Amino acid sequence: MTRSKAELERVRELLATGYNDCQTSRVTGIPRTTVRDWRIYKGRARPRQLSLGVLVRDGEDGCPRCTVAAVDEPAYAYLLGLYLGDGCLSPAARDVFKLRIALDFSYPGIIGECFRAINAVKHHGAEANVVACVGCVEVYSFWKHWPCLFPQHGPGPKHRREIVLADWQEAIAARHPGQLLRGLIHSDGGRFANKVKGKVYWRYQFSNHSRDIQDIFCRACDRIGVKWKRSYWKTISVSRRSDVATLDFFVGPKA
Repeated sequence: MTRSKAELERVRELLATGYNDCQTSRVTGIPRTTVRDWRIYKGRARPRQLSLGVLVRDGEDGCPRCTVAAVDEPAYAYLLGLYLGDGCLSPAARDVFKLRIALDFSYPGIIGECFRAINAVKHHGAEANVVACVGCVEVYSFWKHWPCLFPQHGPGPKHRREIVLADWQEAIAARHPGQLLRGLIHSDGGRFANKVKGKVYWRYQFSNHSRDIQDIFCRACDRIGVKWKRSYWKTISVSRRSDVATLDFFVGPKA
């Protein structure tokens, strides 16, 4: 997206008065990573980019968006699904952000998988932590670069703002649609029994208030050849036996 000279000047003014990157981003609505780049490069062009758009710089704590560090793509695709469903970022001290994923304590396997995915994506520093909350378990991790990996971060609930995957996220989602679906279903979906004339038929359902996130789920289904339908305004259903079997390969019952 092309930014205007007026936006650049506004950012410079705020930074000059002592605002940090996060505060400037909140005031102007310009992404924190863009503010950071303007601060570092004084509005000049950024360094050359690699195939996924990562910047060639050193000393950025292993962030795959700011350095040449590699990202564990399957782990990231799964974590992206969890984040879109039940995750959020919260600002903490010194430009650090807290990634929080709220999960049902009835599924220790999912909690463990979330924990491992966070540590695989943030492959340095302190490990993720788990804390019991009212009615759920929260898996969390502190890092300055979580907004780099989840540019969907913003004020207010996700269903009240536009949620669009960046090009590099879309590329990972296209390469690992099964893992993305696994994360989405583990957060906001499930595998349910449907009884018809005494027989049990299994189906998957994904429920989310954001139409954009619903569309991300549907695109992932399309990529693995799974037929879906909207059974309610916020719910996507997969009921055909062959399609359920395909999702069973990637997801299966929650545990």
